[in-house]
Amino acid sequence: MALFLRRLLIGFFISIPAMTCLAGDAPNTVVVTRGPLTETLVLDGIVEAVDRSTISAQTSGRILEISFDVGDTFTAGTLILQLEDSEQRAGWNQAQASLDEAAANLVDARQRFERIRAVRNRDLASEQAFDQATNRLEAAKARRERSIARVSEAEQQLAYTQVRAKSDGIFTRRHVEPGEAVRPGQPLFDVLALSPLRVEAALPRRYLSQVRDNPRIHVSVDEGQMLNTGALTIYPQADPRSDTVRLRLRLLAPGTGILPGMLAKVAVGVASRDALWIPVDSLIQRSELRAVYVLDENDQPRLRQVRIGIEKDERLEVLSGLDAGERVLIEPRIHP
Repeated sequence: MALFLRRLLIGFFISIPAMTCLAGDAPNTVVVTRGPLTETLVLDGIVEAVDRSTISAQTSGRILEISFDVGDTFTAGTLILQLEDSEQRAGWNQAQASLDEAAANLVDARQRFERIRAVRNRDLASEQAFDQATNRLEAAKARRERSIARVSEAEQQLAYTQVRAKSDGIFTRRHVEPGEAVRPGQPLFDVLALSPLRVEAALPRRYLSQVRDNPRIHVSVDEGQMLNTGALTIYPQADPRSDTVRLRLRLLAPGTGILPGMLAKVAVGVASRDALWIPVDSLIQRSELRAVYVLDENDQPRLRQVRIGIEKDERLEVLSGLDAGERVLIEPRIHP
């Protein structure tokens, strides 16, 4: 294998003759520079809704109307589902009647108390009669308070027959059909909010310390759109099957085109080092071999083999074959 590569290299240099600059030519050159390189690990991520929940029935009844279905969006306060409310309305009417009766009894008890107190001040009523009037008044107040509480509860049960959205969102699953009888706690819909959103990805555990100490993360979607991210959360437990740790990033103002369930690319910086850089268009390639034209002390171009690393921002990392400060040709032209 080594002999084959040596022969290929010899053929490479023979097939590309030494480059000479003709009179009037002004070849473009660039200085080999040293600069930082961040090694990046690209993870597959998924966009998720921060707020997702199941809307459940909070009272019993038969479903009269369902206004939405899976995939429909809604806004806060929208009527989603209507239950038949005759039982709840009857309960409210009964509670309201009890409240009216309790209020009337309280008025009567207060009037009797005032009469007893007036004659007691003139020593015309006994302490026992005064105590009885006082106790009746306090009991009437307590019955009225209980009646108010029952009315409030009945009003709430009546309100529960109208299932309304608490926030903006989208339906992801429907558990019931019109005409079906439901009971308290029974799931009706699964919903999620379209904002805020977050991205989750699985990070190999061996990179955990680098990311925790110096998080450098960029998130993009398949269309190449970069997303602004907020707080980073690292799950406190690793997955023993994959030996990974979950990362979670809050998305800041992702826009209407970013939806839950979309795939994302999560680029995580895991290491940094200094590297030598040359422009992409200074490299000459032949099969598996790579070379550049380097200007010597007499400004003459000399072909030199190099070993190349990664490509980033139209630049190539040079692993060997060049030193910082040397000059190489850009878009070299070969003259016979």
